[in-house]
Amino acid sequence: MKEDLAQLPRELADQFTAPFLRFVRIEAMAGTVLLVCVLLALSLANSSWSASYSALWEIRVGLSVGDIEFSRSVQHWINDGLMTLFFFVVALELKREMVLGELRDPRLTTLPLAGAVGGMLFPVGLFLLLVGREPSSAGWGTVMSTDTAFVIGCLALLGRRVPESMRLFLLALAIFDDIAAILIVAVSYGDALEWIPLALGGAGVGVVAVIGWLGVRSILIYFLIGIAIWLAFDASGIHPTLTGVILGMMTPARSWVSDDRLHAILDRVVAYPPSGHREGNKDGQWALRRAGVATREAFSPIERLELALHPWIAFAIMPVFALANAGVTFNAEYFDTTLALAVFLAFVVGKPVGIFLFSVLAVKLRLAHRPADLSWGTLAAGGVLAGIGFTMALFIGGLAFSRELISSVKIGILTASLVSATVGVLALMMLAKRTGAQQNISGSLEIGPRRQTNVD
Repeated sequence: MKEDLAQLPRELADQFTAPFLRFVRIEAMAGTVLLVCVLLALSLANSSWSASYSALWEIRVGLSVGDIEFSRSVQHWINDGLMTLFFFVVALELKREMVLGELRDPRLTTLPLAGAVGGMLFPVGLFLLLVGREPSSAGWGTVMSTDTAFVIGCLALLGRRVPESMRLFLLALAIFDDIAAILIVAVSYGDALEWIPLALGGAGVGVVAVIGWLGVRSILIYFLIGIAIWLAFDASGIHPTLTGVILGMMTPARSWVSDDRLHAILDRVVAYPPSGHREGNKDGQWALRRAGVATREAFSPIERLELALHPWIAFAIMPVFALANAGVTFNAEYFDTTLALAVFLAFVVGKPVGIFLFSVLAVKLRLAHRPADLSWGTLAAGGVLAGIGFTMALFIGGLAFSRELISSVKIGILTASLVSATVGVLALMMLAKRTGAQQNISGSLEIGPRRQTNVD
């Protein structure tokens, strides 16, 4: 009986929410949902509903007051508005890993960082080499980044055959990629700068820093200030998704209530008799309220926000982004073969080569440490998986290329992602099988002499 009372009360709704919560915790499922949305977008773009599908994303949505109008297309709101939340969560994950997670060790952080740098420089260099001085060379940022959801989804197919260090390496690499990509978007693919809105956006960031220092913990207040900063950056010419990165990195990683204080507060609640918190007992009521705040604030803001937002990012925002951006008409009137091939080779060849060479260089120079269970072969195969550049590639491609070229770019991105995923998964499966066979042989050799010794 006491054991039951120690649990939270169960409601009828829990029968439905509990399975859903278990579902959203499986991060790899996001890759599956994303893939379904990509296939749906491709099907619609090449069907009899193609015109309606394209027109849907061009519908203008916004506010109009007199002569003042603030409106954007549906696709613009998705790519610039909802994607801000995506980059916010990416920044939260990066800070959490660097402050609370495995990347607290600088030498462990340096390896994926070096791989990320190589995985950006080599694809960009190869892309520029292939397209030459054509106007399309301005889209070099398209080939920089790695899609986190698809990569983790591919690793999930392999289960425990992939070492945990490989997952951490690719996750950190993809996050570094995304952060660098959005910074480049803000600088290279924005409009002409407007200094007054930019100054207002900077002032908003300063306000966030000040109220954080003062101890304001209301998420609603930060959300409203974040909207104001987003609007200011949008008007300034800097890509507004930078707001998500800045605020994510500013989010505190430490909890307000320590474990010792939490236990002391909960002990005060336990000290009251079972009926001690009812109406009329003010001290008991205050103790209960204090316990509620303490249990909430025992989680750091980064952890609470990531737990709340990650399911929405994985199962709502990213699928909607895929539906709005992955559709490409295969019978397009104009197709640039050179551009599509440059995008394809940058991801399939440039990415893994750059990641591997820069990782080796960082280890040889003793700037980074390679975990014992992460062989060079496994790292190279993981580098192939990093050629899946779907989300950010489509995001930057939509900013960098004209309507005439975007179909060629999308085909290059999609084919590169498909080839990278297939080759990377097969390579990791072969390496895992070979490693398992070698371990079996090694185990047999070790057992043999022991048995012989016992006979003697």
